[in-house]
Amino acid sequence: MKDYNREYPLFSLCGLNCGLCPMHIGGYCPGCGGGEGHQSCGFIRCAVHRSGEPNGGVEYCHMCDEYPCERYAGVTEYDSFITHQNQLRNFERVKAMGIDAYRAELDERIGILRQLLDGYNDGRRKNLFCLAANLLDIEDLCAVMEQLHAEDEPGQSLKEKAALAAGLLSTTAKRRDIVLKLNKKPRQK
Repeated sequence: MKDYNREYPLFSLCGLNCGLCPMHIGGYCPGCGGGEGHQSCGFIRCAVHRSGEPNGGVEYCHMCDEYPCERYAGVTEYDSFITHQNQLRNFERVKAMGIDAYRAELDERIGILRQLLDGYNDGRRKNLFCLAANLLDIEDLCAVMEQLHAEDEPGQSLKEKAALAAGLLSTTAKRRDIVLKLNKKPRQK
C-alpha cells in the first residue's frame, strides 16, 4: 500500500516474520510496510481503513479490539511463499515476552538464517532454511548451528555442508513433529 511504512518491517502487522521470508531475502519485497516494492495487503487496508491513519493506527493486529477478526479464519491452514503456520502463535509469544524481546529473538533468527544461507546453501536450500528459521524453537536452531560448527571440516564441499545442515534441521523438526514444507492451497480445476 502506497505510503504505508513501519518502524520495524521485519515483523508484519498480521504476525508474519517477514525477515525470514524468501521473497524478502531475495530482494523482491521490503517486508511489511518497508516502502517501495511492498505488496498490497488486506490486513494493512483494514488497519488503515479502521483508523483513518496512513500507518493504520495499530502497530500489530493483536492490538486491535476486534482481534482475532474474520481475516484470521483459516489463516494458518495454507502458506504463501512464507509459512503462516506460526502466525497466531507469534502474537501469543509477543504478548508473553514483550515486543522488544520478540524482536531481539527474530533478529537472532535472521542472523542464524543468514549464516545458513551464506555457509550452507548449495542453491537448493533457501526455502528449507527459511521454514526451519520460522518454525523451529530458537533453542533448537542454536543447537543445530553449534553442531554444524562442530562438524565443519576443512575441505568439506558446499554440497556436503548443505546436506549436513538440511539433515540436522530436518531431524530436529521431525523430533518436534514439525514438517518443514509449505502448506500450499490446492489448485482449483
